[in-house]
Amino acid sequence: SMWQRTTSTTFLIVVHFISITFLNIISSTHSLSTKPTTKAAAAATTTTMGPVQKSVKEICRRPPAHWVGDGFKVFPVFADKAFTAELSPFLMFDYAAPKSFEPNNSGKRRGVGMHPHRGFETVTIAFQGEVEHSDSAGNRDVIGPGDVQWMTAGQGIVHEEFHSTKFSKKGGTFEMCQLWVNLPKDKKMTEARYQPILDKDIPKVELLTASKESSDCSIAPLEDGYTRIISGELRDVKGPAKTFTTINLWDVVMNKKGAYTFDIAAGHNLLAFVRRGRVKVQGEDLRLADVAIMNKEGTSLTIEATEENTSVLILSGEPINEPIAARGPFVMNTNEELSQAWMDYRYGQNGF
Repeated sequence: SMWQRTTSTTFLIVVHFISITFLNIISSTHSLSTKPTTKAAAAATTTTMGPVQKSVKEICRRPPAHWVGDGFKVFPVFADKAFTAELSPFLMFDYAAPKSFEPNNSGKRRGVGMHPHRGFETVTIAFQGEVEHSDSAGNRDVIGPGDVQWMTAGQGIVHEEFHSTKFSKKGGTFEMCQLWVNLPKDKKMTEARYQPILDKDIPKVELLTASKESSDCSIAPLEDGYTRIISGELRDVKGPAKTFTTINLWDVVMNKKGAYTFDIAAGHNLLAFVRRGRVKVQGEDLRLADVAIMNKEGTSLTIEATEENTSVLILSGEPINEPIAARGPFVMNTNEELSQAWMDYRYGQNGF
């Protein structure tokens, strides 16, 4: 019948319309699903073009200075964060900013007399002037500008630190720093040792200039600045210091303004300390004796020198996830071990 033919025709039209609509929906769904994937792939490509930047966790501003003995007026850089797990493996950091000393012919040396240590290492860097060292293991040495002494107290050592005889007689500008580095539990009672590291034996690596437009970097001429690798490794160049855990200690000199980038091992605690000049780290402005504590995430650090003749110390290290017990010149894992250290020192036993 006509109604049947009309119904059949209508049915075919409806089926055709539904088919077209279904195909359009499928096509649209496919289109929608592929576009985010393309963007994600592009984003992933962009992300993998360069390493993830370290972000700033906290800025510690320069604390008030105090005297250590009568030869070292220092900023206790770590302040109330000294001897905390947050900065591990680094324990304490004293910086003696440039200070002028008159010639001293009194016969009384300026510095700190004999005192003990156990359970960690002291790292002293001379920038200007000279530091004279002697210890109970028979080591006697003088370090001058650019030199480093890396002393492992281990099970025990007694030492003294003074302005050198030569510097005392002549007088002049004195600048140095001392860093305390923790030892893991199984190395705290290791035999004491002394590493004299001369400036001429510390390799220099050119700086990498960071580009603001892309992740590409270029090697800057050596006259623009360099990094002295005291310990650890940077771009396949290794420092001379022997360490018990992974520690990077880099002395960075930036003669010209600009942004420079440094590769950092994943998971390291990282600190950037301003020794001279002025820098920006992730937008944060840092001046003399300020320190930036960085978050562990990321593997790249960018430092922008905003003044010429700027210098920064970069400290990065694998955290030692053990208890820290510190009292005076001893750093152990428990209070009982600290008491034993004092007893051993008093009676001259077990390393003393």
